[in-house]
Amino acid sequence: MAVIGVGHFGQFHAEKVANLENAQLVAVADSDSKQARKIARKRNAEAVTDFRDLFGEIDAACIVVPTRYHYEIASECLENGVHVLVEKPITDDLDSARKLVALSAERDCVLQVGHLVRFSGVVEALRHQVKRPLYIDSVRIAPFKPRGTDVNVILDLMVHDLDLILSLVDAPLISLDAAGAPVISPSEDIASARLKFANGCIANITASRISLKTERKMRIFEPDIYVTVDFDAQRIRTLRKGTGSMLPGIPKIDSKEQQYDEGDALEKEIASFVDAVSNKRPPIVSGEDGVKALEAALQVTDSLRDHLEFVRRADEGFPEGSRSDAH
Repeated sequence: MAVIGVGHFGQFHAEKVANLENAQLVAVADSDSKQARKIARKRNAEAVTDFRDLFGEIDAACIVVPTRYHYEIASECLENGVHVLVEKPITDDLDSARKLVALSAERDCVLQVGHLVRFSGVVEALRHQVKRPLYIDSVRIAPFKPRGTDVNVILDLMVHDLDLILSLVDAPLISLDAAGAPVISPSEDIASARLKFANGCIANITASRISLKTERKMRIFEPDIYVTVDFDAQRIRTLRKGTGSMLPGIPKIDSKEQQYDEGDALEKEIASFVDAVSNKRPPIVSGEDGVKALEAALQVTDSLRDHLEFVRRADEGFPEGSRSDAH
């Protein structure tokens, strides 16, 4: 295996691959030759500045580069028979994402997308509990970090929850509405979206990368059950309608709280990819899953732009000094 892109996050990919028993890290590639050599020395691997030099030497690669380079690098790898784990989002446009899926099928190569939340310790437990969600409320907020601002907050953070919600709700997305704004970076730093699915489920998702704290939580409602998930604490609390009554006319509520071992989500993700390649199994997060998450993320982005245009036109419709001072 090789890791292509060994910057802040890619170096952790290199560490996990190097520690796997059933995979060998033979090389790292990065346009920054100094960084490539530094990580290569640390992991006892070859360092290259052009990933193409590795074709014929590797079976699989983790691609951990800025999103705008995902398609170029992943497509060349697949064309040369290299299995690919590409970080999320799969690409930055639907056409290239679909081309990667088609190319992976044509070349009979595994294409896995790095939606890390799927490998969180609480997610498997959540899948056993949630059967038919009717309403989902999701919050993912974090302080500002310059890394990741090559894309907006939807492709940076919200896409994690979009992917998870799409995998929990077994129905097509039929409509959405979103609002947000750029605050520090040139693209949206905070956004809120409301999604409606064909089975009636509604999901509200909030994402921010300019908050004063970090919080990753989800609340899920379905008939007779209310589930709250704290991804940071790796904890699930379930409130379920029980039998009998607490008081006349008030049903008994059974409450259960469970703590889960967080484990190493990145290690699990890469090990899962290696297993899919070695045993010719479909990846847990497929290219198709990546396309669905990207499609939803781009719909949210389009809705954001429509909303900002609506605000602009509304502002133009108010003569100076006519706005109310009420808050």
